[in-house]
Amino acid sequence: MTGPSTPYRPPHGPIAVIHRDDHLLVVDKPQGLLSVPGRGPDLTDCLLARLAAIWPEVLLCHRLDRDTSGIMVFALTKEGQRKMGRMFEVRRVRKRYIARVAGRVAAPSGTIDLPLIVDWPNRPLQHVNHETGKPAVTDWTRVAHEGDTTRMRLMPRTGRSHQLRVHMRELGHPILGDPFYATGAALDHPRMMLHAEGLKFEHPVTGKVMRLEAPVPF
Repeated sequence: MTGPSTPYRPPHGPIAVIHRDDHLLVVDKPQGLLSVPGRGPDLTDCLLARLAAIWPEVLLCHRLDRDTSGIMVFALTKEGQRKMGRMFEVRRVRKRYIARVAGRVAAPSGTIDLPLIVDWPNRPLQHVNHETGKPAVTDWTRVAHEGDTTRMRLMPRTGRSHQLRVHMRELGHPILGDPFYATGAALDHPRMMLHAEGLKFEHPVTGKVMRLEAPVPF
């Protein structure tokens, strides 16, 4: 998402392809590039459009926030899109993210179970709401302390908008560089330190177990 104080300046350069077959195209989305077009003529440049210039048949299966980098799956056939979309919907895709967060996380691991819903007066921001929020669950593991920050491995069980970003803030350790949920020194970073590192799923057509990764750039 594009915030009011973050003008859209998408990066240039080729998109790294992680995997391609007759049905799927898996790429490494760079930070700062929209997954799909935004509203307005200045937000038309996006990952989907860039891939469609090379593979006109490409179809969207899921999204990453503009400021999140990492692994994204697209389909090259209607069958692949339908089945892949269904697997995301019923949570048969295991997702793994790496984040750097503010502060030194004390516990080695944990689970955050806090329901989320859009904060309508401040959309697209999300917030915790125990009455009307949709279930949102994130498992996390501390990887390492790095000075006064912590490297974390995040495994969302659900796929709510901004889930990892809100959950880390609620843990008391916002993601570094997050333009929506970090404040003060935690905001003062050249990018949001959140990267979709890995996906594991059964290929929607062949049934082969796919374990795919995008290298962490920070």
